[in-house]
Amino acid sequence: MTRQPAERGNPPLTTADGAPVEVRRSARRTRTVAAFWENGTAVVAIPARFTAAQESEWVHRMLAKLHRQGERRSRKGSRQPATDAALAAHAADLSTRHFAGRAVPTSVRWVSNQNSRWGSATPSEGSIRLSDKLRPMPQWVIDYVLLHELAHLLVAGHNAAFWKLLEAYPDTMRAKAFLEGVSFATSRGLPAGGNDAEPGDAD
Repeated sequence: MTRQPAERGNPPLTTADGAPVEVRRSARRTRTVAAFWENGTAVVAIPARFTAAQESEWVHRMLAKLHRQGERRSRKGSRQPATDAALAAHAADLSTRHFAGRAVPTSVRWVSNQNSRWGSATPSEGSIRLSDKLRPMPQWVIDYVLLHELAHLLVAGHNAAFWKLLEAYPDTMRAKAFLEGVSFATSRGLPAGGNDAEPGDAD
């Protein structure tokens, strides 16, 4: 199997959301083409015999398919997980999609007593708590905070290794900016519906 992140001289291939793309050619794969997410990278697996033109065509097709699947998943998940059980199930799905399932919390729950954090994690216990102030926010923001806490189960601090993990989520920078805007507005008494702390500090 050969892996091709990008051809020489060409810019790295990315999805519409800016996620990296990797093309894998396999001699074992004779007719079928597959696309899937792996640690934040969109992987397109194609037969080794494909010409450059066939590769280009199928990569385009499969990335479009992944995008449609993501949109359907987003619409399906537009109703935010209301219960702790739903939140835990969603966390497991996010861990599988972005961290290869390596972050396995023992509990994930909404809490109403977190006024200084969007979320918190206790790595020694494997527990995650999300502030219920997140409930009215967009799902992609909630997903970022949840992934932030899941990442803390793998890396306790906010070091380079921690932020490298969050590169797997294409909306990381967008969500951080959103929450910073909420914090800015709230600190000035505007009705932003958030709090004034940086999200994701571990307990």
